Amino acid sequence: MEDDIVLEDRLEPRPSGLGPNALNRGLALLDIIANAPRPPRFTEIMYQANMPKGTLYRMLQPLLDYRLIRLQERDQTYHLGNRLFEMAHKVWSEFDIRGAAEPELSRLRALSGETTLLGVIENRAVLIVGERDCDQPLRISLSVGSKLDPLTSAVGKALIAYMPPARLAEFMTPSATVNLDAISRELTLGRARGYAVSISEDFAGVSSVAAPILDHRGEAIAAIGIAGPSLRLDPDRLHALGRDVIEAARRISSYVGETYMTISTTVAPAAKQDRRLKCVVPSAAFLGEGPVWLPSSNTLMWVDILSPAVHASDVTTGETRTRPMAELIGSIAPRKDGGFVVASQSRLELYNSDFEQPQTVAAPVSMAGHRFNDGKCDAKGRFWVGSIGLDVTPGEGSLFCLDTDGRLRVVETGFDLCNGMGWSPDSSRFYFVDSGKRVIYAYDFDLEAGTISNRITLVEFEPGTGNPDGLAVDADGFIWCAMWDGWCVQRFSPEGHLDRSITVPVPRPTSCAFGGEDLRTLFITSARIRLSAMQLAAAPLSGSVFAIDAATPGSPIAAFAG
Repeated sequence: MEDDIVLEDRLEPRPSGLGPNALNRGLALLDIIANAPRPPRFTEIMYQANMPKGTLYRMLQPLLDYRLIRLQERDQTYHLGNRLFEMAHKVWSEFDIRGAAEPELSRLRALSGETTLLGVIENRAVLIVGERDCDQPLRISLSVGSKLDPLTSAVGKALIAYMPPARLAEFMTPSATVNLDAISRELTLGRARGYAVSISEDFAGVSSVAAPILDHRGEAIAAIGIAGPSLRLDPDRLHALGRDVIEAARRISSYVGETYMTISTTVAPAAKQDRRLKCVVPSAAFLGEGPVWLPSSNTLMWVDILSPAVHASDVTTGETRTRPMAELIGSIAPRKDGGFVVASQSRLELYNSDFEQPQTVAAPVSMAGHRFNDGKCDAKGRFWVGSIGLDVTPGEGSLFCLDTDGRLRVVETGFDLCNGMGWSPDSSRFYFVDSGKRVIYAYDFDLEAGTISNRITLVEFEPGTGNPDGLAVDADGFIWCAMWDGWCVQRFSPEGHLDRSITVPVPRPTSCAFGGEDLRTLFITSARIRLSAMQLAAAPLSGSVFAIDAATPGSPIAAFAG
């Protein structure tokens, strides 16, 4: 470029011929690659940039030379390069966290009417570096310079939950007042929810909720929270404010480009609700999932992953029996000889019909930093279950199969967010959702061998239409899929064509299952996690279970034969 521009010695020589106009065009190409819904190919960039082929090639080459972008040879797609991470690290090192958080502290105080806090880790304690008192300040001191216990305060738990395991171990020291097993489970739960809570732990009669402010590596550099008297901040209000502190933390991080916490702003469905749809189980589940119909007792079993519990609902009365679980629970399935197989956070367990006397059948070492998610049984009684990274890191998900002899095998890896699954009525095909990639895959399925092969992408969803989540297959072989952030359940033909869409009164339907006397009722679970006050006002039934006559019966439910 110009002779008077001085570069650091460690940088490669700058290619010639890049004037100001070329620089603008190069930055525009960076934007195209960064904002693409999936890594683009050369022809996609050429179309978006409206450039001739030769010009685009010459513009991309300097970006490749400086490692601002990289070309993945395997599929010929373009990605952002490592040098951007190096630059981001420099930006973060100079980031004024207090200055960036000031407007958010004031905004949260106005929203909640309570004291707001900003904290960082210093010498294995939480140091308050920002604070806004409410009109009725707390009687305890939470001023700037105060220190809190990282294991009992919401700000502290939000911070250490995102630490690398080696550093987290420094904080998990035995104490007469702290149950480390309980704290470990709570940190995992907080990481999955995106926020942490403290109820009269740090100070009697004081409760708080906080969310981490993440840097470009997804590590917490600070946490912002709300604290107040437990009488005003009861558990329901704490969790309702959880979404607001997440949004505040995201805005602070976004001042320097952090993108880990993407949150939907959808506040209304695109179409009117089907009048036949009914709310059969009113609930405020954080993440209702995994519905299973038990014909022997006319009961719908389902789970709440983030307020870990198994629910047994009478769908005629709406009455529900709840069994709290010790750790995150992804899914359940009935056993052929009675009881259930349960996919909990890090292990697969067998329970009796009263959900007592758990027996661990598999606890793979590879589940560290991961959790089991959706699971179902094939017609031979094998239990298939997917996993995801606790921080939903792309590529960390795996598909497992628990054979009837109790042997657990890894079937396939490399998924972003393993979710719904099901089989065609003749068991010749296996359907599987990767919510992170927004696709439904179809495989050839060998029922006798319990193997899958010849994967194809059956349905690929465009950004902004919702993400595919749990699914069920009907007797005609059509696939019903709940659309997270899509306000609907969609029905697809075996060839992947959209056949029908049923609008539901909540933005986040999570899964579906057939049940009822003739298996013609489609039950739909939902979630309310990370929905703002505005979204919950528009969808107050979020977290409930719904039902609709599907006209076509579903396939019979298979049970675990182990």
